Amino acid sequence: MPIDIAAIAEKDRQSVLHPFTQLKDFASGKSGDPVIVTGGKGIRIQDAHGNQLIDAFAGLYCVNIGYGRSEVADAISKQAHQLAYYHSYAAHTTEGLATLSDRLVKMAPGKMSRVFYGMSGSDANETQAKLVWYYNNLRGLPKKKKIIARERGYHGCSVISGSMTGMSFYHDHMDLPMGLIRHTGAPHYYWGAAPGETEEQFSARRAAELEAMILREDPETVGAFIAEPVLGTGGITPPPAGYWAAIQAVLTKYDVLLIADEVVTGFGRTGAMFGADKYAITPDLITVAKGLTSAYIPLSAAIVSEKICKVIEDGAERVGAFSHGYTYSGHPVGVACANAVLDIVEREDLTGNARETGAYFQAQLQKTFAQLPILGEVRGVGLMAALEFVADRAQKTRFDPALKVGARVSAAARAHGLIARAMPHGDILGFAPPLVTTRDEVDQIVGIAAKAVRQVMDELAREKALA
Repeated sequence: MPIDIAAIAEKDRQSVLHPFTQLKDFASGKSGDPVIVTGGKGIRIQDAHGNQLIDAFAGLYCVNIGYGRSEVADAISKQAHQLAYYHSYAAHTTEGLATLSDRLVKMAPGKMSRVFYGMSGSDANETQAKLVWYYNNLRGLPKKKKIIARERGYHGCSVISGSMTGMSFYHDHMDLPMGLIRHTGAPHYYWGAAPGETEEQFSARRAAELEAMILREDPETVGAFIAEPVLGTGGITPPPAGYWAAIQAVLTKYDVLLIADEVVTGFGRTGAMFGADKYAITPDLITVAKGLTSAYIPLSAAIVSEKICKVIEDGAERVGAFSHGYTYSGHPVGVACANAVLDIVEREDLTGNARETGAYFQAQLQKTFAQLPILGEVRGVGLMAALEFVADRAQKTRFDPALKVGARVSAAARAHGLIARAMPHGDILGFAPPLVTTRDEVDQIVGIAAKAVRQVMDELAREKALA
């Protein structure tokens, strides 16, 4: 039975508070109707008008196993029929919760011990902040509470996670960031390196800047450093050579915990199970969400190291119960979904596909785009990549923001049937297709993106906006 598209659009305009939407234009209809998504299969979604779109961003980097996996839907249904809900407070559990937690502890990099569950990456990073504070209180270090994040890092948009996010538009008019959060420089070699500076030298400078910040703030007040192994929303930027070794040496020197935000990079996207595996990172805390359930059901987790758990457990006789939790922590349906998704990730070796098909994807992007006059940088790792557009390659001159080059390329791609994301902090087109993507599908993604870029290049030439 066909749906009433106009009626649904009107209801939506008048009742939904949409994230990252110009609300006045949307409510008035000035910015057009909402896109009503009706289905999905593999790497494609379908809208209410019957249009098929290749989703080369996997929703929001999250639908790793692709759309329409009936085995996951069946696992969700089975669990909902058996036990739709019970809480995990006061040592209540389910078979699925115990199984998933054991699985994550053994799967995760570093020496992990326990898993705490939430519903989103944002709330998981709120938990991480509280764990840092709790840990240092129990160690008798009540001043060691500041958390250093990075410019252009993304860690969520709730109160503390939004403060840790290093992008001003998440803070503007929201009274963020909160006072215990600091930001150090982004690890983006292309824009941040001094003339003649090698990647290793740039990484050493970023580490020295972090050390200087810790000393300026006083090491006795700095509790943790949070970072994504690969910058995600801040531009899909892999770290430069030597970066993580240099950063970790500073953290160890000043007894600063490392929170690895693996919400995007966890469960295979970089071609390793975790970004920490890829870049030899040894975290004290790991944040996961998105790929944990392939976004079929909301679920997040804070994976906690043996070092932190020992302090928490040893302090229990003195302070009592661990007083943190959510109604939905360890939700049985979310847990069933996660176990089914991880079964697919392992059985189909989606990490291996991200590594091998991802290498082909990176090579095709380089081959197709690297020599174009408006491409400043083609970058990525595994099945995540970005094209950064510039007005002048030789001078590394940005386009006038009013031209909205990245957004125009994204819109042109969508008009040709491809979803690729216009990223903030520059004219950037981002890709993060599902981990089930094939080489043939890579060719389709790259082909449509090339058509969109050429279209916008022609428009800019007519507007005399190219160097």
